[in-house]
Parts: sequence; C-alpha cells; structure tokens
Amino acid sequence: MSKKLADFQLPDEKGYFGEYGGSFIPPALQVIIDEITDAYNKIKVDKEFIEELQSLYTHYVGRPSPLFYARNLSRKVGGAQIYLKREDLNHTGAHKINHCLGEALLAKKMGKKIIIAETGAGQHGVALATAAALVGLECHIYMGVVDIAKEKPNVTRMKILGARVVPVTRGTQTLKDAVDAAFEAYLEDPVNQLYAIGSVVGPHPFPMMVRDFQQIVGIEARKQFQEMTGKLPDNLVACVGGGSNAIGLFTAFLHDKSVKIYGVEPSGRGLDDGDHAATLTLGKPGVLHGFHSYLLQDKEGVPLPVYSVASGLDYPGVGPQHSLLRDLERVNYVTADDKESIDAFFELSRVEGIIPALESAHAVAFALKLAAELPQDKTILVNLSGRGDKDLDFVMDNYGKDYEIK
Repeated sequence: MSKKLADFQLPDEKGYFGEYGGSFIPPALQVIIDEITDAYNKIKVDKEFIEELQSLYTHYVGRPSPLFYARNLSRKVGGAQIYLKREDLNHTGAHKINHCLGEALLAKKMGKKIIIAETGAGQHGVALATAAALVGLECHIYMGVVDIAKEKPNVTRMKILGARVVPVTRGTQTLKDAVDAAFEAYLEDPVNQLYAIGSVVGPHPFPMMVRDFQQIVGIEARKQFQEMTGKLPDNLVACVGGGSNAIGLFTAFLHDKSVKIYGVEPSGRGLDDGDHAATLTLGKPGVLHGFHSYLLQDKEGVPLPVYSVASGLDYPGVGPQHSLLRDLERVNYVTADDKESIDAFFELSRVEGIIPALESAHAVAFALKLAAELPQDKTILVNLSGRGDKDLDFVMDNYGKDYEIK
C-alpha cells in the first residue's frame, strides 16, 4: 500500500479521489453543479438540516437498522460467523432512502421544483419518489425497459407514490442508458431540476455527497457490532455496482487494519464471455457520465454493454473512491456470478427467513464462500443492502423450478 490511510479523507476541492473523480461536464452545466456543491457544503454543517435529516432517519426510515447474527446460516456453513446489517428493513426496503432524503431536502432548500434520477433495480427510484412525496417535489424517474419488465413491483410503487416513470428504449435498455437519458433531461432545465444521482458516481459533488449520506450505515454497524461481540468484525462484505451501499459500510472501517474488506462485483454469466459487470476486476480508467474512474470499455474508450442478473449492479462504471481503494489495495474487489447469487438468494431465504435483493445476494454468495474458508472464531459482516420483494416474480419465473422443494 503506497499511500497513507490519511489519503482516504477525500475528495479534494476539485472532487478527486487520487486520480479519480473530478467533473467532466460542459462549462454551462458546471456553473449549476458548482451551485449544488456550494449549497451542499453549507447544509452539511447546518445544525437545522442535520437535525431534520436525523429526525427523518429515526422516525421515518426506522434507523438505526438492526444488526442480525445469522446463527442458522453460520452453523450450516460451519466456518466463520456471519452477521447482517439489515438495510433491507429501512422504509422503502433498501439503503437508497439514506441519500434520497438528503438529496430531496437539498433540492427543496435550493428552491428546485423537480427532482429527477435514473434507476436500475428500482430501489433508488422508489426511495426518491418517496422522498419527493414527503417534501413536496415533482419526481421523474428514468428506467430501461428491460429493468421495467424485471422490476414490476417497484415500477408500480413509483407510480403510486406520484412519480413519472420514463421508459428508456435506447442501447441495452438498462441502467447505463437510463443514466444517459436522465442526464439529457437534466441538461434541458438544470435551473428548476436537481438530478439526484443514485450512487457514488457522477461529477463532483455527487460521489462525496452520496457517500456522506450513506456513511450512517457503517457508523451504526461499527457501534452495533462492538456492542454485540465486544470487538470489530474481521471481515466486511458488500455488493458493488456504482458502490453506494458498499462505501456506506466501508467508510467507518477504512482505518482499521485488522478489518479485511471485500467488494463483490457481478461476474454474471462469466468473466470470459463478456456477460458481466465486473468493472474493477476487468476495467481500466476512463471517463463516463462526467467523472473519471474504472470503466468497462473497448479500445476506443466506448463503454461496453454489461450484464447482471441484478439490475442494480448492471453498470459499466464504478464510484471513484472505490477505484482509489482498489489501487491502494485497501479493499479486495471480488466477484459472484448469477448462479452463486441465486443460490444465496434461496439459501438465506430458507435458512434464516430473510429474502434478499438480488444485488445483496451477491454479497451473501461471497460471504458464504469466505465463511467456509475461515475458522469459527472469525466474523463476517455483510451489508444486506435491500430486500427481495422487487425480485420475486423475476426469480420465480426464471429460476423457481430449479429450486422447488421436491
């Protein structure tokens, strides 16, 4: 590790995490983004804003989310002890509500009338539609038609909450194309709209801002784990697409050298055939959606089509802070494929009575493999970033027969 742990206290004033991040956008839009940066830097230290957000976390979201010792799963694996940070129990069913409330309050204080975003699995869309309804903003959600078909329950939720769901039919019709469409819509009227990016990606200040709102996950988990076990976890595990749930957990533990950290990317149908979204595993640095980071790209720098059974991980880029943590070797970025994740989806459901989101199932899948390799006195803390209600129809239609109890 060539750099000091102090280097994790980022980004710098220009939004860089080492060489990653920054803001690669048109000058006219940069003026608007600078206004967002200034507004965020003011409200994040404003006592009234902090108290309002904390009150909503407590009385609206239901924080702190519980820490659960997966005793049955741990016994079945026979190795390390597995614990789950239950972000799936938040209002709206995932970690996304943590930053969506912050972004919606920011938009309201800035006098914006409309809040727009992309969504893949629909969790960010549902959370933002929820936050918009709460604070009284119009909400537009851009979603690829492939994901609309996969995630019907969340599409219905967004519409019930009053959001306008805009189908995206270009390209692969998934998350990357939804981001493209949302950015274009934002450029049409950046004065009255705020683009509430759904992960730790995009131009500065969004990777910083979303991380700051999500770090409550790690702050809570650190305290809860020590209260429950008397020590820190030996290992952290979280799925990584854009990387918001992972950075939310990891941030509180980056300085703890005794804690090994694993970010789990989707290897989909296999790393060799290209049907994956393992950006940090096989990508190289490039620019996408206004920021510099690791990117799955062709020789000309064009983003490659990506795939994952989990719509929320189906993205060719990744957060710039994750890119730095990869280079510094502070976080180990690994993979889980579709089959491993579906296996984990059913295993957690049937052994602990907890149905995870397909995104979270990637983290569970790797945790099961890791636990089997470790002695029983070691511990693994998994960020269970979302619940699987949204995935039930898709999983049963495509995999149900393979997992029927005979």
